Amino acid sequence: MKFLQINTTACDGSDLFWPWFLWLLAAFLLGLILGWLLHQLFGGTKVTEEKPNNYKEDLTKIEGIGEKIEALLNKDGIYNYHQLALTSNAELQKVLLDGGPAFSAHRPLTWSAQARLADEGQWEELEKWQTALKGGV
Repeated sequence: MKFLQINTTACDGSDLFWPWFLWLLAAFLLGLILGWLLHQLFGGTKVTEEKPNNYKEDLTKIEGIGEKIEALLNKDGIYNYHQLALTSNAELQKVLLDGGPAFSAHRPLTWSAQARLADEGQWEELEKWQTALKGGV
């Protein structure tokens, strides 16, 4: 293991490990502070239009959701893309099971991800993805 050892002594015999380590630590901390400041000044302040929590959107634009499933989701308190995006697959499956045996064949695996794209207004990306989907899967 001798080849993994790094010589940290200078020509005059002094040890250079701690001065270099402190310089690297200072540079790292300075980078963190500058990154945080730049993020505060230029990034992360996305202005969005405030919408009420229960505003209604057309959930049938999500591949795999029809009018009857939209009615089930509305009955369970899911009215818009944002709420649908925050709903887990297990919760969506429970809504379908509560709807009866007619809805047991539906698979909500991609509904939340599709709703996230719709909520962010990425309609072109959503349409590209939906061409590959069949029934939301």
